[in-house]
Amino acid sequence: MPLFEYTGRNRRGEAVSGQLESANADAVATQLFNNGITPIDILPASVRRDVFSSLRGWRARFDEKKVGLVDLVFFSRQMYTLLKAGVPLLQALRGLRDTTQNQTMVRVIGTLLDSLDSGLDLTSALRRHPEVFSPLFVSMVQVGETTGGLPEAFLQVSMYIDRERGTIDRVKEALRYPMIVIIAIVIGMFILNIWVIPVFAKLYAGFHAQLPLPTRILIGISAFMREYWYLILLAMGGSVFFFLSWIRTPDGRYKWHRLKLRLPVVGSILFRSTLGRFASALAITFKAGIPLVQSMTVISRAVDNDFISERILQMRDGIERGETIARTAAATGLFPSMVLQMITVGEDTGAVDSMMEEVAGYYEREVDYDIKNLSQSIEPILLVAVGGMVLVMALGVFLPMWDLASAVKSR
Repeated sequence: MPLFEYTGRNRRGEAVSGQLESANADAVATQLFNNGITPIDILPASVRRDVFSSLRGWRARFDEKKVGLVDLVFFSRQMYTLLKAGVPLLQALRGLRDTTQNQTMVRVIGTLLDSLDSGLDLTSALRRHPEVFSPLFVSMVQVGETTGGLPEAFLQVSMYIDRERGTIDRVKEALRYPMIVIIAIVIGMFILNIWVIPVFAKLYAGFHAQLPLPTRILIGISAFMREYWYLILLAMGGSVFFFLSWIRTPDGRYKWHRLKLRLPVVGSILFRSTLGRFASALAITFKAGIPLVQSMTVISRAVDNDFISERILQMRDGIERGETIARTAAATGLFPSMVLQMITVGEDTGAVDSMMEEVAGYYEREVDYDIKNLSQSIEPILLVAVGGMVLVMALGVFLPMWDLASAVKSR
């Protein structure tokens, strides 16, 4: 049997590689999937790729745009429209490949067509691209394929992704003004310390007078920044590097995700938005008929927050033991009493999916309200920061002038 070399990622997302003997590449892919490995590349062991062609391939991939939520919404809606109209799956994917503008998405659709032509089902083909299609996306498509409701599965996924995209866009829009003000303050501080304060320092040095404490502090900070600016930039770059390295570790990522939810003003918005995403995803998977335990596992990966993901997995463990959704949700301490009552009513009436949609709508309204009032909540903090900076600068720069003017008048 021929020997194949493969590269892929395991369940933890770690890169793995090796060699396997099998009849063909598809059989290798099936064996890897059964072992919990998502294959990225499978080639015959005797094939050696040209170095320059590899470099050209990497450059092409670098130039390609990342597949965003807008691309996934467009893909899902188009698939729903085409499949609902009776267009065969392969023909629908070929049509999307010819009309999609994002070249990365074109390449992904092309690999999906190759996988389907080789005999794989759509779910297995989607699993080959975990960087594009989330576990929730794949699970919904799997249910659609199994039950014969693939168009409806794409419609529900598109609605979920579109809602998530709208929330993310609103949060970014609300944070844009505060970020601009903060960046302007930082740039202003650098300009004052590098160019403005040294001019006043030379002026005051000519009087040979004892300067007030605020002025001496400002002059000392300015001299340090002018003398050791490279150390400051190095420290800032090192801090960013170590922070990014820290949040890539499992423990650092968990602590950072927990800290984000506790940030003043912004933390509550992120918290409510994540819970709304959980409720919406649970409603969709429940309506699609995915088993509840499996839904909890999939949703825990879809919320994109390790802290809340761990609480969802605790809910899954409680459901496996036979407890109700309401009781396991109450044990996490995440949901307010009103939401817990809605979940209880949904379980009692057999309408958990509709109740979770109500919960998702509740959190969506709360997030919209918080986003609309975000600027008003941050403005006092920014005003205090700007006012404090102006006060310090005024005292440090103009206080010696007042002292010198008083001394001249007394003479």
